[in-house]
Amino acid sequence: MNVQKNINKDKIGFQKWIAAFGVILFIGKIIAWKLTNSDAVFSDAMESIVNVISAFMGLYSLHLAAKPKDEDHPYGHGKVEFVTSGIEGALIAIAGIMIIYEGANSLITGKILNKLDWGIWIIAATAIINYFLGYISIKKGENENSLVLIASGKHLQSDTFTTLGVVLSLVIVYFTKIYWIDSAVALIFGIYIIFVGYKIVRKSLSGIMDEQDPDLLNQIVAVLENNKKTEWIDIHNMKIQQFGASLHIDAHITLPWYYTLRDAHKEMENVIILLAKNTKRTVEFNFHMDDCRTVSCPVCQIKDCPVREREFVKRVEWTAENVTREVKHTVE
Repeated sequence: MNVQKNINKDKIGFQKWIAAFGVILFIGKIIAWKLTNSDAVFSDAMESIVNVISAFMGLYSLHLAAKPKDEDHPYGHGKVEFVTSGIEGALIAIAGIMIIYEGANSLITGKILNKLDWGIWIIAATAIINYFLGYISIKKGENENSLVLIASGKHLQSDTFTTLGVVLSLVIVYFTKIYWIDSAVALIFGIYIIFVGYKIVRKSLSGIMDEQDPDLLNQIVAVLENNKKTEWIDIHNMKIQQFGASLHIDAHITLPWYYTLRDAHKEMENVIILLAKNTKRTVEFNFHMDDCRTVSCPVCQIKDCPVREREFVKRVEWTAENVTREVKHTVE
């Protein structure tokens, strides 16, 4: 518990730094816009407002997700990360639309840019800082299974690409004096930003709707398959839910019907311990024990089974498909 508290505290502290840097970079871009009068720089500055808002939203969601379970939230508060990252993705897409609007408006009206050399150096510096902040945030989010930190990192890196587009347009305009290039580059990166925002929203919705994560499921199934014991006749009805950095796993395990309750419970606990040791995330389990039936005999590998009714046929490999299959049980 103390380890988890320290992890949560560390994530919140890191998010505070992201929020602080977001404010500083936004101020820098506003200064660059005032100096250059560039619509592309203005669009980039407006996109940075989204960075600031998203950083503080991420900070709030991490604080809320770290709260313990209560009567109203028996599974904890982790799902708030999906909600806030979804809002962040939507804000990213809106920023992309703003960039496209400003770029199109600039193409129509035309503008003379000023002090491009100053603008180039300031905007380039913000791009470098944003990229490394985003990289660190993504890596930290992946290590600690935090969707908020991953979404923040991707947002920062997408902002980096937009900013580099602005820098490129400023450099070209500086040497060619072809002012419409500034707006054209902004349009291209505006479309890219919308796509990034869509992907973040899509992933957030999949988490809220408990959409199956194939990679996560395959990892868990591989652990079971590689450590399968003969007493574990079958596993089915497996479902995995994600609550922020935590997981909730439901499953049915088929065990020999002649086991005492104590023996059956011990084997079930062995499965749970195995998964807990091989999963980097905090896991809550809800396993149901099923007694074996005649239909289990062909796949049961217990050689000295005293009550076998049918011959053993073959060992069934546990895959994502068969451990998630739905098996309905009837009382005989």
